[in-house]
Amino acid sequence: MAVQEKDLAGKTVVVTGASSGIGAEAAAKLVARGATVAVVGRSPERTAEVASRVGAQAFLADFARFDEVRKLAAELLDRYERIDVLANNAGGAWAKRTATDDGNELTFQVNHLSPFLLTGLLLDRLAQSKARVINTSSMTYRMAKLNLDTVNATTGSFNQMGAYAASKLANILFTRELARRTEGTGLVTAAFHPGAVATHVYDNAPLGLGALIRSPLSRPFFIRPEKGADPLVHLATLSDGESINGKYFHRFEKEAPSNKQAVDKDLAQRLWAMSEQVTGLAPSSPE
Repeated sequence: MAVQEKDLAGKTVVVTGASSGIGAEAAAKLVARGATVAVVGRSPERTAEVASRVGAQAFLADFARFDEVRKLAAELLDRYERIDVLANNAGGAWAKRTATDDGNELTFQVNHLSPFLLTGLLLDRLAQSKARVINTSSMTYRMAKLNLDTVNATTGSFNQMGAYAASKLANILFTRELARRTEGTGLVTAAFHPGAVATHVYDNAPLGLGALIRSPLSRPFFIRPEKGADPLVHLATLSDGESINGKYFHRFEKEAPSNKQAVDKDLAQRLWAMSEQVTGLAPSSPE
């Protein structure tokens, strides 16, 4: 695998959700390959610590707030003349339905809408740089049902795993539609499942399972974040970018989506239009 990958000397990489877990480990590995890395996190202390430890630049943004995502995009555009990789890795799962200050369902906003908004705000710079947009999804998409009429509702019945799975299915649909809309520009995008990784994404699991999952007791069942980061780094550095464009990977293996909704072109376009409307992103014309 290594012979197929390239170094990142002179390249700029943005990793969201990088204050811990997969994002922090990916940032370290990308810096080691020569990249200038921007680590984006919500916690000032943890983000600063990771940036200092790996030799990266720290940026703060809470993806539960669109104004912070917009501020982040402006800071990144001001700081970097080119952005060669955007790793949309921030995410979470919450036990109860929660409405954000922007009026959205929290899981859907953090896992899909805010990455969608950030990508859209950076899209011109990404296209100019012939960048890669790598989206951290999950194998839970296989069990998901995405209903655009209810996925972003702030009231009604709620299931933590169902909401998380739907948002991860949205990541795959976003990847496919982004590839379609940017075809011929040189921009490459892919989504991946990192594996069952012991990270803070489980902190809101019931019965204290988050702490258990991150403890040594989970080692037979969960991989460590450093291994979870490997597929992200692989997709960011693979020499043949066109071979991954618009595709979904189960760790390193390309997977033909088993959920019919994941290949529904009409659903992907409707999700895109809905996301533009909800985020306030200027509508773009599909190619």
